[in-house]
Amino acid sequence: MNIAFVVGKFPSLSITFIINQIVGLIERGHKVDIFSTAHEEGEIAFHPEIEKYHILESTTYLPLVSRSPFRQSIKGLCRVGTHFLRAPKFYSEIFFSPLKYHSRISFLMQNYSEVFYDRKCQYDIIHCHFLTHGLDSLAIKKLTKNEAKIIVTFHGYDVNVPDNIRCSPLVRDLVFQEADLYTSNTSYTAMKAIKLGCPSDKIQILPVGLDLSKYKFSPPKYQPGETIRLLSVGRLVEKKGLAFSIQAFAKVALEHPNIEYQIVGDGPLRDRLERLSHDLGVAEKITFLGGKTQDIVRGIYQKSHIFMLPSVTAPNGDMEGQALVLQEAQAIGLPVISTLHNGIPDGVLDGQSGFLVPERDVDSLAEKLLYLIKHPETWHQMGTVGRKFIEKKYDLNMLNDRLVELYRSCL
Repeated sequence: MNIAFVVGKFPSLSITFIINQIVGLIERGHKVDIFSTAHEEGEIAFHPEIEKYHILESTTYLPLVSRSPFRQSIKGLCRVGTHFLRAPKFYSEIFFSPLKYHSRISFLMQNYSEVFYDRKCQYDIIHCHFLTHGLDSLAIKKLTKNEAKIIVTFHGYDVNVPDNIRCSPLVRDLVFQEADLYTSNTSYTAMKAIKLGCPSDKIQILPVGLDLSKYKFSPPKYQPGETIRLLSVGRLVEKKGLAFSIQAFAKVALEHPNIEYQIVGDGPLRDRLERLSHDLGVAEKITFLGGKTQDIVRGIYQKSHIFMLPSVTAPNGDMEGQALVLQEAQAIGLPVISTLHNGIPDGVLDGQSGFLVPERDVDSLAEKLLYLIKHPETWHQMGTVGRKFIEKKYDLNMLNDRLVELYRSCL
């Protein structure tokens, strides 16, 4: 099959799961082109597969689209006029596209026309990641005059914070009318999408998977007197709830000083979280490691004892989607602590592979952390249950096979 992926920033450390899908499709003999709305500078090194499979050679960066519909239309019409003589028939159709298509789709067609006027693109599938790029997918289909089937994947942000210009009610309605199939990483995200108008008979649950060959099962072992290492991995943003895990850690450290906390990731809240650790008197026990490659993060998992991700609903409504790091930690064999939040209960066996507590409940986080510290004999059993759960539900090869099956069912 010939497949087009429509994504936001690419390549990006935060969308490794999309790169894993692309690689899986290439390995299965399919041709994949990527259309990106923004270039993420300096992150190629985080993804060795980018160079191995020459993915950037198949990546096209779409022209920046103005947030103002008026400026966007003027900019697009200028492009049409500038390139008209190169392909008069093509650009004549683009000029009159508002008569055939909704104005917003026509604006995008005009802005993207210089990318497609001389391309021979016959796609079977146009796969859009995030509802926010749904109109881009529709415009590409119209520009290339493809009979391609459009698949839209919801990841969480696109249905939890739907009030931006790329995801307005009008945009959603257009996408929900035109797309052929939808996938969602969790049942909760699917439910939110259906409430926004997504056809319930066209949506499938397809979690983000892991290449389990890269996650060696190594449940933590405790030696008497050993420092217990707590770990969190994620962007330092509001919805990760790391302020609550720091507070819980500080409470537990009063009773069990022989613990340390490592936080992998970077983001706008780093300074605030570092100040909080100082204010609580645990700055010397908490290490902020910044962003790390997947290989390095896997090594950190294997040297840790307990994993925590206390996700919350951010003030702007943003929520966690699947929280893939919880599956990564369980694949390694770590007991996990997280929250009853969005799709997280889909991906953790509460009371078996870890514990889930209410959002923003510092006392409950501290209670579960303290329990695991006092009962290291439970770690191996919880880790074993977690690994088997991930193998059954989140194996990347199995999920990539299922993705291909969904494509074929659409066709």
